[in-house]
Amino acid sequence: MKSLVCLKQVPDTETQIKVKPDGTGIVTDGIKYVINPYDEFSVEEALRLKEKFKAGEVVILTVGPDRCTEAIRTALAMGADRGIHVNDESLNDADPYSIAQVLAAAASQEGYDLIFCGHRAIDDDFGEVGAMLAELLQLPQVTLVTKLEIADDTQSAVVERDVEGGKEVIEVPLPCVLTSQKGLNEPRYASLPGIMKAKKKKIDKKTAADLGITSERKLAPTEYTMPPERKAGKKYEDMEPAEAAKIVVEALRSEAKVI
Repeated sequence: MKSLVCLKQVPDTETQIKVKPDGTGIVTDGIKYVINPYDEFSVEEALRLKEKFKAGEVVILTVGPDRCTEAIRTALAMGADRGIHVNDESLNDADPYSIAQVLAAAASQEGYDLIFCGHRAIDDDFGEVGAMLAELLQLPQVTLVTKLEIADDTQSAVVERDVEGGKEVIEVPLPCVLTSQKGLNEPRYASLPGIMKAKKKKIDKKTAADLGITSERKLAPTEYTMPPERKAGKKYEDMEPAEAAKIVVEALRSEAKVI
């Protein structure tokens, strides 16, 4: 069972994000970067499949600048076998379609049974790359996956996914593209032996030209702004509970308009 895992490096959720004074982007100095959390579920699920079938390979596929090597090494320390790093200045801050094109071109040079993506990245929150990748490769796809069972003959899978108000169960032929959702598994921590082994595992470096890709941005931001600051809340003090409750309910109805 060979799995390709599309992985993105994103700012840590605990990082304080600041917008540049000219509004052209965010201040990157001092930012700590991590593996996109939804991609961690993908790495873990690919590793479990390899362990279950006692054969195969887990390949990490990343598009991004030099710093992304750290994220790939982390996935390799978890147990992945090797990495592919597409590092090209023309792809820095590329839009989802451009990234999907690159991933599709890289995947086409590999054999695979499954392609995993996180269902969205926590930085731009687009949630589009997995679907676009499946379309470009002409593969079936299932999004928001929370449970996966591969048939013994490895020709199909039964997938459970989140839908509004419940769950949906789908049978899908392989190969296919799956996007991982929270609840699929609990990602493992990298062990010390795994970290040491990861230093020797291979990471293939590629450029857009190596893949025959010419970056053509379809989507570009025009301005970055921080969300407006919240107004200070109101305090109701020194009154009887019944009176306070009446005033608060009225405020929620007439001012906040939430009831």
